[in-house]
Amino acid sequence: MDYLSAQDTSFAYEDSETEKKIEVLHGVTLGIKKGEFVALLGHNGSGKSTLAKHFNAMLLPSGGKVFVDGLDTMDERLKIEIRRRVGLVLQNPDNQLVASVVEEDVAFGPENLGIAPPEIRRRVDEALKAVEMYDYRLNAPYKLSGGQKQRIAIAGIIAMQPDCIVLDEPTAMLDPRGRDEVLETIHRLNREKGITIVLITHYMDEAVGADRVVVMDNGRILTQGTPREVFSQVQLLKEHKLDVPQATELVWRLREEGFDIKGCPLSVEECVSALESALKQ
Repeated sequence: MDYLSAQDTSFAYEDSETEKKIEVLHGVTLGIKKGEFVALLGHNGSGKSTLAKHFNAMLLPSGGKVFVDGLDTMDERLKIEIRRRVGLVLQNPDNQLVASVVEEDVAFGPENLGIAPPEIRRRVDEALKAVEMYDYRLNAPYKLSGGQKQRIAIAGIIAMQPDCIVLDEPTAMLDPRGRDEVLETIHRLNREKGITIVLITHYMDEAVGADRVVVMDNGRILTQGTPREVFSQVQLLKEHKLDVPQATELVWRLREEGFDIKGCPLSVEECVSALESALKQ
């Protein structure tokens, strides 16, 4: 059984000015297995963030169903349990940091779940070590870098011991170093702790390390598959105003110019190897 499941899910909101219904999701069906790392791609307005917010019941479907480990998100009685199982990390870490000391911020979620203080202490320490921020536990969050703040936000979710973390463009406001810190953290949590990861991003290179890539366009799933399967469809993605990893783009352009280059490289190393093979021929 899928851990996260959207079944013919639709979502619409009412425009406050025109009072008309604006359809954002159009019958989306998607299943995500426990322990899977899924990258959710799409340009602004494609519906990817809206779909992600359905996975922890922040939004509820207008039509169809969404299940988390078999729990129906429409059941009001299950909302707290669903949010314990699926943590949501937002784009701007400042919107999720609520305390003046790092360890107090990380303790905020477990406290709201009614966890006993000794267990909160254990969870906070473990979560901070998991994101490699334990040495900063007594610091003020506002003194940290953007990447460090985002790792603290992730630690706050980890302390609630979720099975799944949904990250809504968590690196969008970070510099390259901060992006690397956050990506390394979430890959390690997936690899070592088996936490299911749903990463929403508009950086194609961030999606390369995922188990599966799901591309959304206009509230529907355009295509999905392994990173190589998805990014080999360069023409389709470009028709929908989407990019591909830089290595893939370079080889595609050279191929368009008549060069015989095999494969679909996703990284610099693969690109170099493909170019070397073409030059030898």
